[in-house]
Amino acid sequence: MTDRKSRVLVIEDDEAILMGLRENLEFSGFEVITATDGKEGLHMAETRKPDLILLDIMLPTMSGYEICRELRDSRNRVPVIMLTARHEEFDKLHGFEMGADDYITKPFSIQELLARIRAVLGRVRQSEGAEEKFKFGECMLDTGSRVLTRKGREVPLTKTEYDLLVYFCRNPGKALSREQVMNDVWGVEYYGTQRSLDSFVASLRAKIEKKASSPDHILTVHGVGYRFLN
Repeated sequence: MTDRKSRVLVIEDDEAILMGLRENLEFSGFEVITATDGKEGLHMAETRKPDLILLDIMLPTMSGYEICRELRDSRNRVPVIMLTARHEEFDKLHGFEMGADDYITKPFSIQELLARIRAVLGRVRQSEGAEEKFKFGECMLDTGSRVLTRKGREVPLTKTEYDLLVYFCRNPGKALSREQVMNDVWGVEYYGTQRSLDSFVASLRAKIEKKASSPDHILTVHGVGYRFLN
C-alpha cells in the first residue's frame, strides 16, 4: 500500500487495459480517475489535479505527446508516465522531450508499473522539498519557480532539460559518468541510451553556454561523461 492515497489519472482508450489498471491501482492504495480520449484526459489533468498521470500515446482526439506538451507549455508539472506499445528509441526520446518523466512499453507487469509510479512520485516529492537558486555564467536557475534565466530573460526548458540541469547544478565539479547521470536523474529503469543523454546535453549547452561548441559549464570528460562548472 502507498503511504498516502495519491491520485492517479489513467488516460487509456483500451477499455480492458483501463479496467485492469484501475483495479490494480485501487488495490494498491491509489485513488484512480480515468479518461478514454485525449481531450477529456487533458481536461481532467487540468481540473482534477492528479498526483501522477499514466498516459497512452495513441489516443482519440489528441495524442499523448500533444497532451504532455500542452501540460508543460502551461507549466503544469504533474509527473507523467507514458504507456505505449511502441519500442523504438525515437518514440521514447520524443516522449521525454515532450516532458514525460518515465516510459513503459506494453505489455508490462503491474509490479513493474507500481515500482515506476512510486519511484517517480518519490523523486518529485524529494525535488519539491527544497527551493534553490543556482548562479552560473550568465544564467540563474530557480528551482522554486522552475525557471532558468539568462541575462535576465527566461529560457524555456523541457522537463528533461530542467531535471538534467538541476542535477548538474547540485553536483558541481564532479566527474559524472553517463550511466550515473541517467540512473540518478531518470532512475535505473530509464530506457534511453547514452546517445540520448548526449542529445539532451547538446540541447542544454545551446541554451546556457556562450558558445556551445566550446562550453564553459557542461564539460565533456572523455571516456567518462560530464563535469559541471559554475
